Amino acid sequence: MMPELILSPIVVVVVLILFLYSGIKILKEYERGVIFRLGRVSTALYGGNGPGLILIIPFVDQLIKVSLRTVTMDVPSQDIITKDNVSVKVNAVIYFRVIDPQKAILDVEDYLYATSQIAQTTLRSVLGQSAFDDLLSKREEINISLQRIIDQQTEPWGIKVTAVEVKNADLPQEMLRAIAKQAEAERERRAKVIHAEGEFQAAQKLFDAAEIIGRNPAAVQLRFLQTLTEVATEKNSTIIFPVPIDLIEAFLKRGKDGKEG
Repeated sequence: MMPELILSPIVVVVVLILFLYSGIKILKEYERGVIFRLGRVSTALYGGNGPGLILIIPFVDQLIKVSLRTVTMDVPSQDIITKDNVSVKVNAVIYFRVIDPQKAILDVEDYLYATSQIAQTTLRSVLGQSAFDDLLSKREEINISLQRIIDQQTEPWGIKVTAVEVKNADLPQEMLRAIAKQAEAERERRAKVIHAEGEFQAAQKLFDAAEIIGRNPAAVQLRFLQTLTEVATEKNSTIIFPVPIDLIEAFLKRGKDGKEG
């Protein structure tokens, strides 16, 4: 009888301590709590919904912790047929966070799963309305459009989508070969255009030089002498160079006048 009387108070104290301990909860700075008291949303006896130390009634209150940190979620690869009938596999990454913990718990069963499904369906829908060239060249505009549409759909759940980034677009091998041929043809076209522009500019400069030299015949002779000087500096074989008659006309006239005199 005596051992039972001594043991009973100890058991009561232990149970009481465990009972009180189960009512003590600590929420980190980035966490908030949604408390259900007998099925209804309520607040804690002490500390509200966090962060810090909060007290709840054990076996009466149920606490669900919700993180307010930004979640980085990979969107699995989706088979997409673009507007111009190109089949591609595209994956993306979505960044979002909870801004209303109560809505995130009450208005949707699993906000992480729901956000992932919305991101996948929106990715297929938006990219299916875009041409393949736009997918490569206008990726920033597509990312903004995805972010806006997904954010509108998750807003009733207390979810804020901050960014959506398309990561990779995997193409079939035949499309890769076609794109490589197209890129090679484009490079050849640019090379021909640049070559033609260079020929045009060179011809234009020659035409301008001819006009300038044509205004003064002496300039032709000076240019001829300059060319002779450049050729003479090079140690090449003997070069036969035609001499314009204008260069020696003065000497011929002087010799003729001397004979007559």
